Amino acid sequence: MPSALPTIVHLDADAFFVSVELALQPQYRGKKVAVGGRERGIIASASYEARACGVYTPMPTARALKVCPDLILLPHKGSYGDVSRKMFDLCETLTPYVQRNSIDEGYLDLSPCGLKSAGDIERAVRGLQKRIWDELEIPVSMGIATNKLVSQIASKLRKPRGFVVVLPGDEASFLEPLAIGKLPGVGDKTETALQTHGVWKISDLFTKTERELEALLGRDWPSFLAMARGEDDREVHTGHEDAKSYSQQETFSRNIGEIAEIERVAKGMIDALMPAIRGDGKRVRTMTIKVRYGDFSQESAGRSLPEASDLEQPFYPLVPVLLKQAWSKQRPLRLVSVRFSGVEDGGRQLDLFAETDEKRRKLAAVLDRMNSGGKSFRVQHGHQLPPKKAPER
Repeated sequence: MPSALPTIVHLDADAFFVSVELALQPQYRGKKVAVGGRERGIIASASYEARACGVYTPMPTARALKVCPDLILLPHKGSYGDVSRKMFDLCETLTPYVQRNSIDEGYLDLSPCGLKSAGDIERAVRGLQKRIWDELEIPVSMGIATNKLVSQIASKLRKPRGFVVVLPGDEASFLEPLAIGKLPGVGDKTETALQTHGVWKISDLFTKTERELEALLGRDWPSFLAMARGEDDREVHTGHEDAKSYSQQETFSRNIGEIAEIERVAKGMIDALMPAIRGDGKRVRTMTIKVRYGDFSQESAGRSLPEASDLEQPFYPLVPVLLKQAWSKQRPLRLVSVRFSGVEDGGRQLDLFAETDEKRRKLAAVLDRMNSGGKSFRVQHGHQLPPKKAPER
């Protein structure tokens, strides 16, 4: 069954290497530009204006200059890895679930973001697309659908700066009129072979018998046909494929519906997890809160910080925000959990907050030592204390 909302996004940067160079040299925008070596080199990336003249990747530079004599060749100057990291870091400000497939391509899962409608999702993704351009001057194309397969095809359909939304239930009708070569895994040779047997569009597959499909596609033809219907159950995996995450949960003896108590418990989990993170010499970027109701249904929401941290303070303000997103049914809860991911080695810190954070880190180290060793007492933050009950009258 398709998802109730199109929550899977495929991001595909447009002519990434060229775009990085044009951000440094914007005077060449709109011209026939390519990145590559002039002497015995190949074209690493070409602008869409150059592609219209027949320049493609990986074409030898000498041939590219023949098919497009006025081609402007730009040497590699930009820091592609750094720009890519910043681009996906911006994605993680929208959702904690970001899969970085390559330097210029990846998936986002917006299901934990608390967005209630396809319109909300479209506005959020358009905002991200605009922010990537405003901050990095990198144009990207976005495809939004219920799964990775359809979103990937959608993102590549109207480049550059494409934006295509495929609503739940429309997957098959979206794919049917497309050329068979649009399906992932169908290369030039396979496409030519299929065309010789009358399969030009994806919909043409459904005119073939099972015997014909097996002859054309082999024993794996059923999965190929499922792909043609837009079926895909692959999950989005976090871009860092976290080597480690830190989590804690609490199951209540009775279902609890008081938001102040839930916030207290969640902040207490932050206080319990951060000493372990500091002890491992790590910092974390993403916090996800999960809630479970009495009927065992559950919801979650996550958010990433602009900069990874090993301190409690940056994550406290996220607690009410994430609870508001995750706790949408407003029913008493059976369980709440906090999970930290996006684990990084301790190191670089934003200069603006470095001095203040270092003071907090020293204080945290003192508290960590005082609370270690299985002592009978613990130093607690004020929010860990349960609220006092009002006196009975």
